[in-house]
Amino acid sequence: MKRHFMICVENHGYEASLETRKIYEVLTDKTAEKHHQIRVIDESGEDYLYPEKYFAPVRLPLFTKEKLELTTV
Repeated sequence: MKRHFMICVENHGYEASLETRKIYEVLTDKTAEKHHQIRVIDESGEDYLYPEKYFAPVRLPLFTKEKLELTTV
């Protein structure tokens, strides 16, 4: 499964679980997407559903992906 990340831009109601301006790993969940939610590995280390509007896409440079072992070289 391809790993991807998004940055938290809002955390209203989820202050203990999400930090704004922090990058989180996102898991693919087609059912959640139909309900405008995304599955995020939050501060607890577990994955939970959050409103998709609380996150924005982030594009990591190849160098960063390699360091995080997100790509094969």
